[in-house]
Amino acid sequence: MIPKITDKNLYLLLPGKVAAVVEQYIADNGVSILDGLRKFYNSSTYSNLEKEQTKLWHLGPVGLYEEFVEKG
Repeated sequence: MIPKITDKNLYLLLPGKVAAVVEQYIADNGVSILDGLRKFYNSSTYSNLEKEQTKLWHLGPVGLYEEFVEKG
């Protein structure tokens, strides 16, 4: 049985997605890991990613990175 993604278990998916986006941001912008993490965690993309109803968690790392670069 595949569990349903809800606001209560969405946090389980976030670390891998955040790591992939931040890794690409660091590579493209030459910033430190800490600066990359701060930039992403303070972005509207991350704020929306935390909400199950936005369905951003469906996106892969490339899609999330594009969203982050475009909308912050």
